[in-house]
Amino acid sequence: MSSPFGTWPSPFTPDRIAASSPRIDGAAFVGDEIWWGESVPSEGGRLTVRSSSGAEILPAPWSARSRVHEYGGGAWTADADGTLYFVDAKDQRVHRMPRGGAPEPLTPAGPAHGGLRLQNGRLFAVREDLSVDPHQRGIVEIPTDGSASDDPALLQLLVQGESFYAHPALSPDGTRASWVEWTGERMPWQHASLVLSDGLGRTELATRAALQPEWTDDGEILYADDPSGRWALHRQRVDGLHALGRAEQIDHTDADTGYGLWVLGNRWYRPLADGRIVAVRTNGRDEVVVIERDGSARRILVPADGHVSVDDVADSRVLLSGNSSTTTPGVWCVDVESGDVEVVTGGAAADPAWMPAASEFLVDGAHGRVHAFVYPPTNPSESAPEGELPPYIVLVHGGPTAHVTGAASAAIAFWTSRGIGVLDVNYGGSTGYGRSYRARLDGGWGVVDVDDVIAAARGLAGAGLADPDRIAIRGGSAGGWTVLSSLVRGGTFAAGISGYGVADLRMLSEHSHDFEAHYVEGLVGPLPEAEAVYVDRSPLTHADRIDVPVLLMQGAEDRVVPPSQSEAIRDALARRGVEHEYVLYPGEGHGFRASETIVDALERELAFLGRVFGFTPAR
Repeated sequence: MSSPFGTWPSPFTPDRIAASSPRIDGAAFVGDEIWWGESVPSEGGRLTVRSSSGAEILPAPWSARSRVHEYGGGAWTADADGTLYFVDAKDQRVHRMPRGGAPEPLTPAGPAHGGLRLQNGRLFAVREDLSVDPHQRGIVEIPTDGSASDDPALLQLLVQGESFYAHPALSPDGTRASWVEWTGERMPWQHASLVLSDGLGRTELATRAALQPEWTDDGEILYADDPSGRWALHRQRVDGLHALGRAEQIDHTDADTGYGLWVLGNRWYRPLADGRIVAVRTNGRDEVVVIERDGSARRILVPADGHVSVDDVADSRVLLSGNSSTTTPGVWCVDVESGDVEVVTGGAAADPAWMPAASEFLVDGAHGRVHAFVYPPTNPSESAPEGELPPYIVLVHGGPTAHVTGAASAAIAFWTSRGIGVLDVNYGGSTGYGRSYRARLDGGWGVVDVDDVIAAARGLAGAGLADPDRIAIRGGSAGGWTVLSSLVRGGTFAAGISGYGVADLRMLSEHSHDFEAHYVEGLVGPLPEAEAVYVDRSPLTHADRIDVPVLLMQGAEDRVVPPSQSEAIRDALARRGVEHEYVLYPGEGHGFRASETIVDALERELAFLGRVFGFTPAR
């Protein structure tokens, strides 16, 4: 059937998108079962733990979510007997829940915890106390018998200070620990140290952008770092607290084993008992490999190829979670010997008749090559009138130090099945392409990202793939900043959709939490010296240049980008009579989790684009 782009009927309803978008949060071997964390959109985004036996391990209303470093991560772990340890979303205390029992607190009220790590029966966590000045963070060992639930003195401190910490790892003999730390003056992907300590002294083993220390034996530590410009695996021999010689780089592939340390639970590799390593390599998309002791590597054929986490290993089996370009997000259990792949949860094959395969799209921009993924309009029952070019949405990811991978998703199919193409851009500053690509944004936020998304959009139209008069731009958080900044620039986008987007850099700096206190300084410049730059680059300063319709959506409880940011843009547009819509969602924070919010937002976005681009969406 021939129908105009944007009017095609689609089975990908907003309700279906909300129901099909649970977030996977880690996986673990627990006895004969596999457990994984999974969000429940219909329950306000509550994070539960489920089992391959079909049981829900963590019942409502409990939710495993950490607020450490604002973005949390590593909010649950379990032992082989089926005892669950988790951070409760409400009070941020660590709780212990025996199989069949009720949760009981292990830590005192007050501080937040995250990055849980259970090793040799000993439980470690990153702790953050924002009630004191200066704020205190550290790594603690938590007694599992509950003795420290009312007495913080019974928590054993591995390290404490004003710095930030991640990835505690205990030596096999239990006498030393290693971790990653950074000061906050720079972000961890710019500078982070690998520290080795015996409780009395300490040694810094790596000082570039270290990630995820793992012990293979008492004399060897593995970690990722990027002195070559790519996060690569390294092996360091140690004797006590002394490094024996220089670290050996294990993997020399032009890809990253590592990612921006936004959350505490990600794992990009795991050593096997026989000395081999299962690792993720990222160059736009991910691949999973087994690295032999001699450095040679063999790829594991698994659907997961986006934001893959190597969550756990047991003998020759490994648990992988992540996204995929050919299936829904999921958890996979892979036997590295036989190559057998078991789908634990999710991982349903995407129907190519409805879900277009993303193709890599490269274009030359003002600052170098720009990477993106294109999803063309796809519907097995529909086609457009001859000669009509499709409207497109240019997606801008948040972060901005993050990246997209060309994953299949119902959220993408929501648009493409209706005849609206999607261009997902990894602008300069994105991870996944090495340090030089992500450093492109240093000092250039609001310039490089804008130049790159404009170059990508114009390149798409220039290739005859998109209607140049019907290209919209959409993004949230830092992506919302780029949306608004691009609309200020003008001339490319016919509309903008900003979710909790940054509008005033000075306001952002005033409201920034500790983790990102100096982030904007690296992206724009130090204050007060660069205040004029902050003012000039802020979309709010030049809101009078925005002359296309804008949809603004905002969480009422957002502490990262508070509602005042979106409301300032709303008021500026209203004063000039520019078409706009502003929606404030009660109970939502930085990112929408509740299913009713997701449904309402999608309905509003589709109706908005229909009005702007002149089509009537099918019901």
